[in-house]
Amino acid sequence: MRVLVVSDTHGINDNLMKVLEKEKKISWMLHLGDLEGSEHMIENTAPCPVTMVAGNNDYFTTAPMEAVVQFGKYKIFMTHGHKYGVNYGMMRLRMAAREKGCKIAMYGHTHHPCIDRDGDITIINPGSLTYPRQANRKPSYIVMDVDKDGDITFSLKYLKK
Repeated sequence: MRVLVVSDTHGINDNLMKVLEKEKKISWMLHLGDLEGSEHMIENTAPCPVTMVAGNNDYFTTAPMEAVVQFGKYKIFMTHGHKYGVNYGMMRLRMAAREKGCKIAMYGHTHHPCIDRDGDITIINPGSLTYPRQANRKPSYIVMDVDKDGDITFSLKYLKK
């Protein structure tokens, strides 16, 4: 199973559409917030089920602030991150994931991609498809592959400008 992980599209979905075209065989999509009103468009366009959480710019959404999903052997905590102070460190995010019985925590908000396997909680941030802030300024996303045994691998990918 291939799962597309994205965040911070901010209602500008051209790059998301390019990624959906590029990564054709996606079984599920996880969106980590700052949808800015494009929830229904994303759900209706994606060729798969979508789980999304609200970000700090999602004022009128019905998306939840957090979600816990299960893929393979792993429970995954999804949040945008702003309520956990992710700009200042991962301690509160790790603690929340542990409290929810999750081994993986996914967040957005910073627009900086990250795959951090240090410690007991794997931390994932796909960066932003619309406003990337890392040094190379390339729109980024993550593909999560779940194998037949339920193990998970993550691939950080960049969209050409």
